[in-house]
Amino acid sequence: MRRELFPPIEPYAAGHLAVGEPHHLYWEASGNPDGVPVLFLHGGPGAGASPEHRRLFNPERYRIIVFDQRGSGRSTPLGELRNNNTANLIADIERLREHLVVDRWLVFGGSWGSTLGLAYAEHHPSRCLGLILRGIFLGRALEGDWFLHGMRAIFPEAWRRFAEFLPAAERGDLLVSYYRRLIDPEPSVHGPAARSWAAYEGACSTLLANAAVSAAFTREPTALGLARIEAHYFANRFFLADNELLAGLHAVRNIPAVVVQGRYDVVCPIRTADDLVQSWQQSDAGTGGLEYIIVPDAGHAASEPGIRAALIGATERFTGSRFLPVGS
Repeated sequence: MRRELFPPIEPYAAGHLAVGEPHHLYWEASGNPDGVPVLFLHGGPGAGASPEHRRLFNPERYRIIVFDQRGSGRSTPLGELRNNNTANLIADIERLREHLVVDRWLVFGGSWGSTLGLAYAEHHPSRCLGLILRGIFLGRALEGDWFLHGMRAIFPEAWRRFAEFLPAAERGDLLVSYYRRLIDPEPSVHGPAARSWAAYEGACSTLLANAAVSAAFTREPTALGLARIEAHYFANRFFLADNELLAGLHAVRNIPAVVVQGRYDVVCPIRTADDLVQSWQQSDAGTGGLEYIIVPDAGHAASEPGIRAALIGATERFTGSRFLPVGS
């Protein structure tokens, strides 16, 4: 099994796609223009994509399509919350597919990207060749509460820094207090709050402390897009009914899928991946083929060696002289 990323590559095409005021989405295509189309969905919401994400896919076999979701990364305006919700993101994916003249594509998403990828597949199953989902998040209330409060059980120091950024009188509702700062137009207000939020998430994202991962979270423009948009989605329950994605699994019954989950993922605990896989297997949704990979020595981040190897292995199994379902 290949364990390392593919060599760095540059896009052969890129642009900005207007999807309704005020949003313009950055997109890029790299690899083989005649290869299997694959769509990479970044996490957060709001984290944005990076050049490293192209390297999860064999550039000789894949047409690698990456974009930054509304308000994220190289999309404009950065951190914009107007008309920024899950339904619009799903519509954006379809608009991008049509713009790039893709009939069907493999959908690859981690963390929030797994949420959005599954939501897209349930709305547009005929456009999905397959799904590769990592670090499962389903947008349920219990998962949001875990992020804000539960991770304290494993990372008390990081949570304490996160909570104590706020004045003592404002710690009764961390989300409301952070959100108020993150939407403040003054950079001296929203900037430090964004870095504090992003540092908390970064500190909890790997099995072992990783300074490079933590630094990537707090670097601009990632910190502002991540923190502001995440808080916005948290405050609006991710614009999903509590078990909406589990209830909609019947729509993806014919789509082959791979789920990759770190055993010690603290940001998106394995309970959620288990709920997804059990619901998938117990319903009539599993006829397309489902493979569940638990990485025994990993946390949340896609950069962890075991998760990276499992993801690259999944992308390799999905290609060949024709599109290959999982297990072929």
